[in-house]
Amino acid sequence: MAWTDVSGLSGVLLILVAYAAATAGRLDPKRAPSLAANFVGASLILLSLLHAFNLSAVAMEGSWALVSLIGLMRLGVSGFRRQAASRREPRRP
Repeated sequence: MAWTDVSGLSGVLLILVAYAAATAGRLDPKRAPSLAANFVGASLILLSLLHAFNLSAVAMEGSWALVSLIGLMRLGVSGFRRQAASRREPRRP
């Protein structure tokens, strides 16, 4: 088995485990662990497509990775804003 096969199968497994956990209510799909699993999984599948290019698969996995990355960035920005807002609030005795 080639390293690209291992990469692709690992990505598929990661995405399926995250999906199953979200469906079972064990993983919040809007939180960082789920988004990170989807991003890494899609990226691993994209990496596997370097060996056997398939345009529709690249479009699907690229979109999947991009949406997951945007979700992670949104969480990061909202966390940064919360920290900045809490620093600006005056402390009350």
